[in-house]
Amino acid sequence: MTAQRSICILGATGSIGASTLDLVRRNPAQWRVTVLTAHSNVAELVKLAREFAVDLAVVADEAHLPALREALGGSGIETAGGPQALVEAAARGADMTVAAIVGCAGLAPTMAAIEQGRVIALANKEALVSAGEVMMAAVVRHGATLLPIDSEHNAIFQCLQGNDIANVRSITLTASGGPFRDWSWEQLQAATPAQAVKHPNWDMGAKISVDSATMFNKGLELIEAHYLFPVGLDRLRIVVHPQSVVHSMVEYRDGSTLAQLGPSDMRVPIASALAWPNRMDTPCAPLDLAAIGELTFRQPDENRFPATRLARRAAEAGGAIPAVLNAANEVAVAAFLAGQIPFTRIAADVEDVLGAYAPPAPASLDDVLAVDAEARARASMVSGPA
Repeated sequence: MTAQRSICILGATGSIGASTLDLVRRNPAQWRVTVLTAHSNVAELVKLAREFAVDLAVVADEAHLPALREALGGSGIETAGGPQALVEAAARGADMTVAAIVGCAGLAPTMAAIEQGRVIALANKEALVSAGEVMMAAVVRHGATLLPIDSEHNAIFQCLQGNDIANVRSITLTASGGPFRDWSWEQLQAATPAQAVKHPNWDMGAKISVDSATMFNKGLELIEAHYLFPVGLDRLRIVVHPQSVVHSMVEYRDGSTLAQLGPSDMRVPIASALAWPNRMDTPCAPLDLAAIGELTFRQPDENRFPATRLARRAAEAGGAIPAVLNAANEVAVAAFLAGQIPFTRIAADVEDVLGAYAPPAPASLDDVLAVDAEARARASMVSGPA
C-alpha cells in the first residue's frame, strides 16, 4: 500500500486549488493536506481548513488575518498572514506543493518550495515567465522535481515520457483562441470585460480568461515551454484549436507526432501530476470523439492578436524582458477589467513598455522582483484611464 503523502496547496480557493482538493477528497488514503493558503477568501479557507484538518492556514492579505484567527479559534489549526507567511508555509517541505497563486505574488513561495528539494506541481505561469532562468537553476541546485499542471505543458510532459528530448523535431502548443477568435478588429475594440471573461471551453479566473482572449496566455505558455522543454524557440509552435481537445503535440525526428487529448477539465492534468509516475481515476467523462465530430486547427492571427509575437520577442531577448512583459500585461489586464482601457490597448500598452524598459538580466529572485516592481510602475503610467 502506498504511504500517505503530505500536500501543500498555495492558492487553495482558486480554480486550480478547488480542482486539486476535489481529487484529494476522492483519494483520502493517498494524501494528507497540511497547508492551505488563500489571498483573502477567509470564509472558503476556513471551510477547507476544517474539512481537511490542516496544520496551517495562511491568508496572503494580512488585513484578513484577525478574521481567520477568530474563525479557526479552538480548532488547533495554526494561522498566519502576509507575504512572508506564504513563503514560510511553502518552506515547510510537504511531499508535494501545488503552486497555484496567480501572478508574481506566487514567485517567492514557489522558490521556497523548490528550495526544499521536493515535488512542485506548477500552475503559476509567472514563476517561469518572470524568473525562468533563476528558478530552473534552483530546481537543478536543490534536486527538486517540477511537474507542470497547465493543460498544455502537462500534455507536452506526457508526450515526452519515455522519449529523448534530443529526438524532438518540434513542440506545438494548442490554443482555443478564446471568446474573440472570430471577431473583427472593429469588434475587438468594443469588447467588454464581461465578454472577455466568458471563455467558451474552460472555467477560469478573470485574469487568465482575459489572457486567453488576448492570446497572451499562449504567449506566456510559449515562454514557459522554452524553459521547461529546451528544444529551442525555433521549434516551439502555436496553433489555434477551437475544440480544446488536443492539448499539445510533440513531433519527433522520424515524423511521428504524439498528441495528448482529453476533456477541458483541469482535473485531468492535475491528476497526472498527483499520480506521477502512475495514473489515477478522475470523475471526468471520457472523450466521445464521434460526438465531437471534427478537430480543426489554424494559424494564429498575430495582426488581431499580437500577444504571441510580443511573447516570442521577449523570449528571444531573454534576461529580464519576459518579466517586463508579464508585469506590463498584468497591469494592462487589471486596467481593462476596471474599465480604464479598451481591450485592444492591452497588447499595445505592453508593447510600449517593452520598447521603453530593458533592464539587465536578473541574477536572483530579488532582482526579478525589482524588475517586476519597476515594470509595473512604468506600465501603470502607460495603462492609465483612456
